[in-house]
Amino acid sequence: MSYLLNTLSGVGILLHILLLLVPILIGVAFFTVTERQILSAVQRRQGPNAVGISGLLQALADAAKLLVKETIIPASSNKLLFLGAPLVTFVLALTSWSVIPIAPHGAYSDPSLGMLFLLALSSFAVYGVLIAGWASNSKYAFRGGLRSAAQIVSYEVSIGFLLVSVVLCGGSLNITKIVLAQKDVWMATPLIPVILLFFVSLLAETNRHPFDLPEAEAELVSGYNVEYSAAGFVLFFIGEYANIILMSVLISILFFGGWFCPRGIFSGAFITALKTLVFMIRFILARAAYPRFRYDQLIRLGWKVFLPRSIGLLFGVAILLYGMNGFPHGLNFNIYGY
Repeated sequence: MSYLLNTLSGVGILLHILLLLVPILIGVAFFTVTERQILSAVQRRQGPNAVGISGLLQALADAAKLLVKETIIPASSNKLLFLGAPLVTFVLALTSWSVIPIAPHGAYSDPSLGMLFLLALSSFAVYGVLIAGWASNSKYAFRGGLRSAAQIVSYEVSIGFLLVSVVLCGGSLNITKIVLAQKDVWMATPLIPVILLFFVSLLAETNRHPFDLPEAEAELVSGYNVEYSAAGFVLFFIGEYANIILMSVLISILFFGGWFCPRGIFSGAFITALKTLVFMIRFILARAAYPRFRYDQLIRLGWKVFLPRSIGLLFGVAILLYGMNGFPHGLNFNIYGY
């Protein structure tokens, strides 16, 4: 009897995981098509229009083509690490979704340190890129991996300070509680400079244009994944686009009230999805509108511009909250200890 109950419990957990992952994978597929359609409209050219209605099934056709192609493993590569790097990127990208609440009680897990968990996973994500660049035994892939590591570290520091500002205002490291703290006023209202820095930092964090230096085609022939084909390339691709959607959701729930509408008129997962779609389109338009930075400009922007400003904003938020006696309940910053 206990064996049967354990089996049913395992099946239930598996179904719950599939209910979380399948929509993400479908969302990634249609996001790639949407990106190509918007870019083609901005550049006044034809986008995907042959497969399915208005080209909606183009992503499925591309996936089928890549999955049936032969996987090429360079003879001089470290084969174990070469095959493992895409899996690291893929698993970490999907694991991050487990703590994202898109609706009340809508997260697979809701830990009290959910924000810290997200930061930890985003830090580990760089290992997939580094391992891919080193294991390929290619100078272009290796340089792409090093670029990505330096870039992610540069902007993660700023992102961390900016998120601490949100935590101070929300009064918790639990993501659901941060959303609930925005029922009346969105964080975007008092934290406009924070969200501007945060969005640009996310472009660099996700290696998106104009900060896609690890994949600079003109210099590195696609960078860290240049030696990958077929299924390995697909896993990197899914991980990258899943992270873009994740960051769009993160902006929506940390700064724009998540599932809450202004004045509490409506609430639910549809509201979160609508806000997320707006920021996904902003990611696409940034790719269409801005020229690529040079690498020295990218690093200088991260360390000499964004980092000092993010620290200054953190101290500014803390000083304002302390002066107005506005620290949320549960946060005690009394320097005298009583």
